[in-house]
Amino acid sequence: MRIVAKGTLKEFWETHTEAKTGLLSWYEKMNSRDYSTPQEVITDFKSADFVGNERIVFNIARNKFRLIVSFNYQFKACWIKFVGTHKEYDRIDARTVEHS
Repeated sequence: MRIVAKGTLKEFWETHTEAKTGLLSWYEKMNSRDYSTPQEVITDFKSADFVGNERIVFNIARNKFRLIVSFNYQFKACWIKFVGTHKEYDRIDARTVEHS
């Protein structure tokens, strides 16, 4: 999958260094595969959840952080919509949040 935008992840892990390993692992795995459905993504990322609106929430660093990604399976692309702490995630709507 083509991932838009890795810079968002880098910016986050520079502030939250304990997230770096998990985010890099997610990036490398996602970047090396092509998915056609949300179910295929969930099969590879067992702790991920489909939340609707073509979005999947990923648990990072044993659920300390959350990553929300929107997918376009036809174009084999995904967009980072949110990366934050679990506490920050509890304050947003995963189906509509947009990265600022």
